[in-house]
Amino acid sequence: MSAWGFPDFDDHEGVHLFTDPASGLRAVIAVHSTALGPAAGGVRFWHYADHTAAITDALRLSRGMSFKNAMAGLELGGGKGVVLADAPGATISEAQLRAFGRAVESLGGRYVTAEDVGMSEARMKVISEETRYVSGLPVASGAAGGDPGPYTALGVYLGVKAAAQRGLGATDMKGVRVAIQGVGSVGGGLARLLAADGAVLTLADVNQQRAEALAAELGAQTAPTDAILAADVDLVSPNALGAVLSEQSIATLKAKVIAGGANNQLATRDDGRRVHERGILFAPDYVINAGGIINVGLEYLGQGDEAEVKARIARIPDRLIEVWDESKASGDPASDVADRIAKRLIGRG
Repeated sequence: MSAWGFPDFDDHEGVHLFTDPASGLRAVIAVHSTALGPAAGGVRFWHYADHTAAITDALRLSRGMSFKNAMAGLELGGGKGVVLADAPGATISEAQLRAFGRAVESLGGRYVTAEDVGMSEARMKVISEETRYVSGLPVASGAAGGDPGPYTALGVYLGVKAAAQRGLGATDMKGVRVAIQGVGSVGGGLARLLAADGAVLTLADVNQQRAEALAAELGAQTAPTDAILAADVDLVSPNALGAVLSEQSIATLKAKVIAGGANNQLATRDDGRRVHERGILFAPDYVINAGGIINVGLEYLGQGDEAEVKARIARIPDRLIEVWDESKASGDPASDVADRIAKRLIGRG
């Protein structure tokens, strides 16, 4: 165990627990680093098995945001918010959204929130009525900001193409067999972009109807969520929740490439080495999935419009290539190399 009994505590600058009895809010805001700027990262509304799991998720996600923002060249640190749902499928109330906004405001700008799982532009708008420190709000056409999902999907798509070229020698995606785990905002957007390129898709989602509907739209196949990672494909793209790449699941992989938008795909650091030792090319998640935070980050910072957002997202493959080149030269897993570069950027290297 590391400091405070949490293995994922990584010298975080602050871990804040909030309750609001009137609304029933229970929330965690973890601030990993403000070395480059205010700690930016979305808030997710999710049901956890217990409080420890929620805190652990906030710790891991906030660290990932520090690294993601640094690798994306943003003047932002890393933080994350987690609002605990009472039960699976629960709905967050307006009172809870407002209470969370007041919690964010109480930190005085050290943390800037935005959409994540279970949140939306409309919910961000409610939160913004209680705090200045929020992005991902509805914006005019051509401006930076708004729903980060399509921008995350765009960055993942560009990263997938770069990974397919690097790991498979594919000059385009036509005929490349891709298994996509999770077809929500990011995975669904990715699937549509890849289908337009002629990729052969297999889709899986906890919402089977959603997967089947998208498969019918795109002419794709579906697979059970517990079997999708082991599908006989060229490239696996995790786009749901994290910790899906474990010792057990890695042993079943048939794909030569892993490239997807889910945060914290590796269950443990050792799993990055397991992937590497199997000769599988891995696109570190916080590098490939930075499109959304680039969008809402530039919105908050006031540093450009939609064209600037897309120009910066277009650089994601270059950063991936930098990681893969150093991994090849050093013999270290791509996941370790990405961590090393990010730590240098935030002054912890």
